[in-house]
Amino acid sequence: MRNPLKLRKNKTYNYTPRYYKGEGSPFKIEHKLDKFRSTAHTQKGIKNKVSWAFDDLKNEGDRNLRLRFVVILVILILLFLFIIDFDLSIFFNP
Repeated sequence: MRNPLKLRKNKTYNYTPRYYKGEGSPFKIEHKLDKFRSTAHTQKGIKNKVSWAFDDLKNEGDRNLRLRFVVILVILILLFLFIIDFDLSIFFNP
């Protein structure tokens, strides 16, 4: 009979795939593009998050994407102001 105070040890198997001829471990799941992503395998902590944020600010990025984002944001803000019946005439001089 088992000792109820001790946990059972899991069995281990020495399994290797029959037809695997690649490099490294076949059980390690890694996407092909992970080495190019800045968000993959990041370290946690406020200091690391701030340093990653400054590194992202240094990168130029896609200008068309930024312009598209600003246009969509302005349209959504104007739509929200229209829905709440906001009067835009307070910003203009008569």
